Parts: sequence; structure tokens; C-alpha cells
Amino acid sequence: MRREPVHPILRTVIIAVVTIVVVLAAWEVIALVAPPRIAKGPIDVWNHLFVDRPNAVVASDTAAGIRANLLGLLGTTLADAGLGFLVGMIVAIVLAIGFSMSRTVEAGVMPFALFLRTVPLVALAPVIVLITGIGTRASVAVIAAIVVLFPALASVLFGLAQASPQAMDVVNVFGGGAWRRLTKVMLPGAVPSIFAAARVSIPGAMTGALLAEWLSTGQGIGGQLVKYTASAKYLDLWTSVATITLVTIVIYNVVAVIERSVLASMHMQQASDR
Repeated sequence: MRREPVHPILRTVIIAVVTIVVVLAAWEVIALVAPPRIAKGPIDVWNHLFVDRPNAVVASDTAAGIRANLLGLLGTTLADAGLGFLVGMIVAIVLAIGFSMSRTVEAGVMPFALFLRTVPLVALAPVIVLITGIGTRASVAVIAAIVVLFPALASVLFGLAQASPQAMDVVNVFGGGAWRRLTKVMLPGAVPSIFAAARVSIPGAMTGALLAEWLSTGQGIGGQLVKYTASAKYLDLWTSVATITLVTIVIYNVVAVIERSVLASMHMQQASDR
């Protein structure tokens, strides 16, 4: 009997659930192996967020106060990550188009891009902060965008290079130039790769935002993690890490669902399914 294929969106949801279960299992193992004073497990974090402590004397120490503070930090980090994601994706697409349209642009810009790629971001970030200013949105945008830029650039370049030679010939026959080839053939054909770039850039944008908050703004979850570590607030530390990890997994899979829906409506496959 022929087995019916699993719906793509349902498959994405199943993969997301399995990923969360695996992460929780690994987290529990780490909590069991590591020193109990430092390591906090999923149950500890759950109780911290949703169970009031008997010795809570101020509103900020209650579960509701802890959740409100965490949501404020999370909102700041998501805004920073979103800024870096947008800047990184836009620059990646523009550079990929420029490289595809002009060998001169590629020869002029690619060496600098490769140089940035080879320098560790932790070493480069302090220089960026000094140039853009400590605590500025520009420093957040640049640091987070650099993390997003290079994987996205490689993916979009790959997609543009997969343009159908037959379709390109048709455009040439009807007198279309480079711009027509780009808009009618190359960009539509690169949609799966652009979606793939957006999907894989989400964790990078989160990482870049946390790094920028740690080194520059001191705000959001990234800035607070250092304070939690310095003051030995390990439960708050694990709660923050768990929250940003869960949110990243959820956003990643939401984008994956949107990607599958859009590509299905365009009768195209995901880049990873090719």
C-alpha cells in the first residue's frame, strides 16, 4: 500500500517539536551532570517563571514580576536581532546581485568581504563599537548584520547562479538586457535560496544581537547575562538562555512554515529539498 506523504507544514511542526524535545533532554542531562549550584534544569526554570516563592517580598521577585522583566529584556533583544537581520539580508541580496551583474564589483568588494569573514567577530566587535559609538543602534545593526551577512550572501549567490540557461536565452532573444534577466529569471529562481538564507540567518541574528548587547548597549538579554553571571544569579541566567533559545527555535520554524507555503504556491521546492 502506498503511504501518503506527510504535509510539508505538518512535517515542519513535527521537526520543531522533536527539536524542542531533544534540546530539553540534553538540557536535563547537563543539569544532572553539572554542579547543582550552577546548573538549573527545565523544572527549575519553569518553577522560577510560574511558581511564586514564599520569601518574595517585592513585586519583582514574584513569578509575574520575573516574567514581566524577562519579556522586557526579550523584546529589546528581538528588536536588536530584527534590525541586524534586516540590514544583513538587504546587504547580502544587494551584494549578491552586484556580484552577479558585474565582475568588477565582485573583484572590488569580495576581497574585503573575505577579510571580514576570516576575522573572528569577537575580535572585530570592539573596533566596530569604537567606530559606531558605545550603546548606539548602529553598533547593534553592524555587529548583528555581519553575523547574518556571509551565510546569506553565499546562499543568495548560489540561488542566482542556478538561473535556467534556457530562460536566459529566451530573454536575450526578445531583446532583454541584464536587468530583464535579473528580474525575470534570476531573482524568481533564487526565491528558495533567499528563503533558506533568511531561515538560517535567524540564529545568527540572535547571536549577533546578544554579542552587541554584551559589548555595546548593555541592554536586553545579552547585557543582562553578564550581570547575572557576575552576581551569581544562575537561575535567572538559565531562564534567560532557555527563553531566547526557545524563541529562536519558534521563529526559525515559523519562517520555515511561511517558506513552504510560499514555495508551494509558486510550485517550487525548498533549497534543501533540491
